[in-house]
Amino acid sequence: MKVNNNMEKTEKEKCALGLLYDANYDKELMKERTNCKLLCQEYNNLAYDKFEKRKKIIKKLFNKTQSEFLIEQPFVCDYGYNIEIGRNFYSNHNLIILDAGKVTFGDNVFIGPNCAFYTAGHPTEIELRNKGLEYAKPIKVGNNVWFGGNVVVLPGVEIGNNCTIGAGSVVVKNIPANSIAVGNPCRVIKTI
Repeated sequence: MKVNNNMEKTEKEKCALGLLYDANYDKELMKERTNCKLLCQEYNNLAYDKFEKRKKIIKKLFNKTQSEFLIEQPFVCDYGYNIEIGRNFYSNHNLIILDAGKVTFGDNVFIGPNCAFYTAGHPTEIELRNKGLEYAKPIKVGNNVWFGGNVVVLPGVEIGNNCTIGAGSVVVKNIPANSIAVGNPCRVIKTI
C-alpha cells in the first residue's frame, strides 16, 4: 500500500485498520470496485453451463479459494480480494458480499439464497455519515456452517464451527460454535 508524502494513511490503509475512511470518492478504491464489478458482471452473464470459466473468474476475484466450490449466479461483491473460501463452499442465488473488510469462510459452508455479508458500516453521527465516511470490520465463518435463505451478517461478526443460522436471521453479534441460531436479532436457541 502506498503512503503519501505527508505520511498520512491512504483510504485503503484506514479501511484495513477499521478506521473511518472515504469509500465514495477515493480514486484507488473506486477503481478497484469498478474492476471487481466488471468481473462480477462477466461472471453473472456467462451461460450457466460454463462452470470452468465461472470458476476462473472467482479465482481471479477472491484472495483464496480451495477445491470444490460453486457460487450460483447472480453474485456480487465490492472488491473480491478480501474474500477467502474453504473447501466444499456452496452459495445459492443472489449472494452479496460487501468485502471492504476481510470475509473468511471455512470448509463445508453452505449458503441459502438471498444472503448478504456486510463488512461495511456507517457512523451514526449525521455529519460524518453525510461526508460518505464508513468503516469496515471483518466477518469470519467457521467450518460446517449452514445459512438458511435471506440471512444478513453484519460487520465484525464471527460464527463458530458447526453452526446453523436459520432463514431470515440478522446476525449482529458472534455466534459460538455448535449452535443453532435464528431471529432478528439472531440468537442461539439450541446447542448441538
